[in-house]
Amino acid sequence: MVHIKILKKCGGELENSLRSRCIEPFSTEEYINALEEIVTRTKIGRTWKKLDIKSPNKPFIKKDKPRETLKPNTSKNNEQRKCHKCGCIGHLANNCLKKAKINEIVETEDHNDKGEEYDSEKDTEESEASESDEINIINAQINNIDLIYELLDVNSNLPQVGTSDTNLTNIQDAKLYRTKPAKGMVCTAGKSSISIVMVGKQEAKVILDTGAYCTCVGKCYLKTILPDWEEKCIPIQGVKFSNASESMKPLGIIDLILIFPHPSQCIRLKVELVVMDNCTINYFILGNDYLSIYGIDISNKKDRYFTIRDKKGQRFGFFNNKRQITVIKNEEKSPEMDFFITEQPKEAEFNHELTVKMEEKLIELLLKYENSFATDKEPLGDIIGHEVDIILNVEKPYPPLLRRPAYPASLRGREALEVHIEELMDLGVSRNVGHNEQVEVTTPVIITWHNGKSRRVEEFRALNTYTIPERYPIHRIHETLTQLSHAKFITDMDALKGFYQNFLTENFKKLLRIKIPLWNF
Repeated sequence: MVHIKILKKCGGELENSLRSRCIEPFSTEEYINALEEIVTRTKIGRTWKKLDIKSPNKPFIKKDKPRETLKPNTSKNNEQRKCHKCGCIGHLANNCLKKAKINEIVETEDHNDKGEEYDSEKDTEESEASESDEINIINAQINNIDLIYELLDVNSNLPQVGTSDTNLTNIQDAKLYRTKPAKGMVCTAGKSSISIVMVGKQEAKVILDTGAYCTCVGKCYLKTILPDWEEKCIPIQGVKFSNASESMKPLGIIDLILIFPHPSQCIRLKVELVVMDNCTINYFILGNDYLSIYGIDISNKKDRYFTIRDKKGQRFGFFNNKRQITVIKNEEKSPEMDFFITEQPKEAEFNHELTVKMEEKLIELLLKYENSFATDKEPLGDIIGHEVDIILNVEKPYPPLLRRPAYPASLRGREALEVHIEELMDLGVSRNVGHNEQVEVTTPVIITWHNGKSRRVEEFRALNTYTIPERYPIHRIHETLTQLSHAKFITDMDALKGFYQNFLTENFKKLLRIKIPLWNF
């Protein structure tokens, strides 16, 4: 036990060298002798001292000299110094705090010492006071500048309100988010904000109207949803309502629960609706009061939707085509036609110049040649019957080149990345990788810009270097264009941006995970 304690006290190189020397059981004296031999040979624990250069044979001896104390300057030079600007004694003109006096009338030197001391003290007090005043003024000006800058910074982030006195400078044309219709047809590009809600077990319509001051409903439409609404109505007094053309007649207030259906999680809203007597619309009006209370945001991007309380994962849609609803109600259709109208052309939009009969014939033609178009189960460009396997020429653990970090992107690039990722997730091409899933191969994404539009590019060069080549079927573009050349009617087609999709096997989908800042997909 004594030897073990000695070894623990040594530590480091000394312990290692001692263990290598004393392999067999030794006595305590032999341990101590071995330690002394190691210390003398390796000189462990000794500090080196510098030698004097002038006499190298003489060891350096450090002499502890007492510190020299600073003696106060007892000379009378400072007292004899005189300033030529203010005439005071004790400083020079270059260190004078008082401004020079031009054409000053100086008194004779016959005054007594007391008067001179009094004048010098008075002058120094005035100089110090003037200096402090100047410093306070400068500090006040700097604080005012900082305050103005902070106010400008805050005002730049607030919503700007234009007035008649506003100086209009730096005017820039707004960029179009989608293609602008022809002149005179812009009025047809608008879309409604009507959505579907559930009131009890009955389906109803609701419009999200940001211009409406309050949430209301007409009595005729409310009677179809809730026949006994008069028994549950609360009287209202002293409040006036009006729309753009006439005054509204309120009958009372009724409490309802509107449920917005969603596949992942439905949202329930408890609202108070004002029942109007002369309101003839056939839907609920969800006004600005509840839109602001529940944080309902309407997005007018490529896919129109609205969210409740900034939940981007839960998107609620609108009716995209009013004509489509009227076509369904005109006459009785076959079950196949009804299913095709309600399910397939959701993302399609008919030309506004078509009449109702032309739309009916077009839908019948689309149903007849349904196999020629993309569907939800068979998207455009899918090659069915051939799944691709990505076989690597390396095994786990994979080289670091296959696990690349995300490329740094600007704020503009990150916003474009989010838009592209959301489109891929809506189409079912990509999904968000969970935190509990193992990520072995990642590919960074690059955003490029062409004519003001962003394009997403995956950096698969590293993966291609470790992939064994394989053949897979693909269509020939020139054959497709040759077949289209004999067609009588051709719709818009961009041959440069078309893609053919090959499905991967489930085991190798994990090799195509893309990496963006903070997320894997």
